[in-house]
Amino acid sequence: MKKIPIAQTGVAVTPIGLGTVKLGRNQGVKYPTPFEIPDDKAAANLIAHAKALGINLIDTAPAYGSSEERLGKLLKEQRHDWVICSKVGEEFENGKSSFNFTPEFVRQSCHRSLQRLKTDYIDIMLVHSDGNDTHIINHYGILDVLAELKKQGLIRAVGMSTKTKAGGLLAAEKSDVVMVTHNLQYKEDEPIIDYCAAHDKGVLIKKALGSGHFCHNPIQDNIDFIFSKKGVTSIIVGTINPQHLEENVSAIPPIF
Repeated sequence: MKKIPIAQTGVAVTPIGLGTVKLGRNQGVKYPTPFEIPDDKAAANLIAHAKALGINLIDTAPAYGSSEERLGKLLKEQRHDWVICSKVGEEFENGKSSFNFTPEFVRQSCHRSLQRLKTDYIDIMLVHSDGNDTHIINHYGILDVLAELKKQGLIRAVGMSTKTKAGGLLAAEKSDVVMVTHNLQYKEDEPIIDYCAAHDKGVLIKKALGSGHFCHNPIQDNIDFIFSKKGVTSIIVGTINPQHLEENVSAIPPIF
């Protein structure tokens, strides 16, 4: 698959990435059916399959339970084959999420992610928003903190996983990449994608398939719709089913 550059960061990603929440957490998730967290062998096979399909982007977060720590082991000896995207701001412990956006915690969280992932840099670091996007950016100066860590060489690209249009536009203005929701049933973030297309910023799409809820909309229809929008860089698909991953990859438009 073609690799698409993110801004002027030197980071380039495939048009589909593997989301790994299901490798580390099955509590408090919004998927339509319960699932068991795969064991190490199944997880390793899934990652190997993603790699064989040509995928180079893998998405994780501290809020995804043990995902970061597991990836640190699973990606051993193949770190340079992957673009790793992680996050700061949200924690998940004892079945509940909590948020901390202070500069001190953001720095601590970044260093902890580096340790868990067993790497000396993270390709993409996003703010994991609680919904108060603009307040997080303006009050905590969180994107400036990530920019400092980028200057130190700990991060290659910075951005935010947003939940509001205003926050997405502000994050796009101040960073390299945003993660937004975009699918056949949710189009409110289109102005953010338009801004990014006009200003050479990256766009990662979350909930591309509605977290598994869009059974009545074929995968192909959703993916065609998403990539018909200029400015989309990659969609993140969170699956532990190799067949589903294959189906998603095969639905990517031929131009990629």
